[in-house]
This record gives sequence, structure tokens and C-alpha cells, in this order.
Amino acid sequence: MPAVTITHATRYRYRTEVPLGPHRLMLRPRETRDLSLASFDLEITPKARIDWSHDVAGNAIATAQFDTASEILSIRSQTRVELRAPVWPVFPISAAAASFPFAYAPDDATDLAALATPQYADATGRLSDWAEGFVMARPTDTLSLLTDISNGVSAQLSYQSRETEGTQGPLETLDRGWGSCRDFAVLFAEAVRTLGFGARLVSGYLYDPSGDRLGSAEGGSTHAWVEVFVPGAGWISFDPTNRSVGSANLVPVAVARNIEQVAPVTGSFLGHSADVVSMDVQVDVHDS
Repeated sequence: MPAVTITHATRYRYRTEVPLGPHRLMLRPRETRDLSLASFDLEITPKARIDWSHDVAGNAIATAQFDTASEILSIRSQTRVELRAPVWPVFPISAAAASFPFAYAPDDATDLAALATPQYADATGRLSDWAEGFVMARPTDTLSLLTDISNGVSAQLSYQSRETEGTQGPLETLDRGWGSCRDFAVLFAEAVRTLGFGARLVSGYLYDPSGDRLGSAEGGSTHAWVEVFVPGAGWISFDPTNRSVGSANLVPVAVARNIEQVAPVTGSFLGHSADVVSMDVQVDVHDS
């Protein structure tokens, strides 16, 4: 059972003292049956009032309120977690959902409706056609189909780390032939949604003791993947960047319908864009 320490530091520098607006922080990992949160510490400069809440998806949200202007904003979290997910998981998928296509139970279908609806325009059905290319027969094994689509993302596209803000749309990623982990996650989530699966985007950290995985191995990077709801098994993690299934090596922080909803730090200041001198993010994930 690995014990892992995660340090996530974000630092903004301004040309002059600026009044800081509220900042929304999504930095506290989600506790699951595969992850125990041993400790979580949050340090912010200048001094801030912190209010905690949970959003509609159950993510822990810290809202920082500032009373003083400052030339520097520093947000640093340090987390210690214990990981228990098996490397080779066995998923207890219900018999009714073992083969695709299947229908969600009425209550599940209602709750999953938004997560099973594609979020990007695709007037000609290109993404749907791409996803259908992985359906070898009807019926077909559900888990194998989802795994094939996840693996197909990184098999057909090249991974490129990208530190710029924003995420490519799924068709943009297919057209370019490359993407970052968050681009791959969006493509996979949208593809399985066209087949009727409920899927949510996940932002968090990648534990990579061997150093052979793609994603947040670079300093300053978080990682992104997808969870798909399959009756019986519940939410199953798929990391298309690393062609992995299950939550081993993954530390989830936030889940949402859209990738834009899981940004680790968002906020505002009173001033002009030119007042921002620099923004630096450092992420370190290592054995405790």
C-alpha cells in the first residue's frame, strides 16, 4: 500500500500591489475505497479566510477571501495519501451490463443524463463514427469495448505536454493528431458518450514511481483521465494517456461533466492583464 506525498504550489507575481478577489481552490483529494487521505495542509500568502464546501459533484472546494492587496499570491497544498487500488482490478459488472449495448436502470439514467450527453458540437457525426469504429459486433463485451476505445486514443494520436491554458475539443484533437492528457481525456469521454455511456472528467495527480508513464511526470503538471459508470462496478477509471484501466497510480481531486470545471486554482484580481508578471506552478508527487 503506497504512501504518497503530493506538493502543489502556485505562485502569482504582480507589478504592483493589487486587490485580490475570491479564489476557488480544488486541491484536496477525493477519498474513495482505493484512497485514504492521511493529511492535508493548505498555506496561502497573503493571509486569507478559507471557507470549505462541496460542489454538486461532491468535490471539496476551498474559497479563499483576501482583505489586503499584495504583489504576490502564493497557494501551496501538501497532501499525504495511501493508495490501495489493485494493479490488476476485477470489476463486478452486473450481468445486465456485461454486454454492450445495454440500458441503464431508470434512476441511473436520470442521474447520469448530463454525463451521458456529448458536450461538443458534432453536426456531421464524425466523433460518433470514430467511436463506432471500435464496436466490432452487437452485442460485444462492455469492458473490452471501453478499453479498446481508451487504448485507441493513444494508439492513433501522439501525446504532447502542453502548459498553455484551455483544452482542445475532441474533433480538434483528432484533426491535429496529438494532444495532452486533458485533450485525450475529453476525446475519450465524448466518444463513449456518443455510445450512451455516462462519463465524467477527472483531474488529479499521477503517481509514477517507475518514471515510465505520461502525464504529470513533468514539473508543474496535474493529470486528467475519465471515469465511466458501469452498473455493478460503478465508476471505472480509464487513463487513455497511459492505456490503463483502474485507479492504481491515480489520485483523484475533482470530477465534473466538463474539464473546465476542475481547474485547481481559479480567481481574480482588480487590475489589468499587464499587471501579471508571472505565474508559476510546481507539482511534486513522491513516496512518503
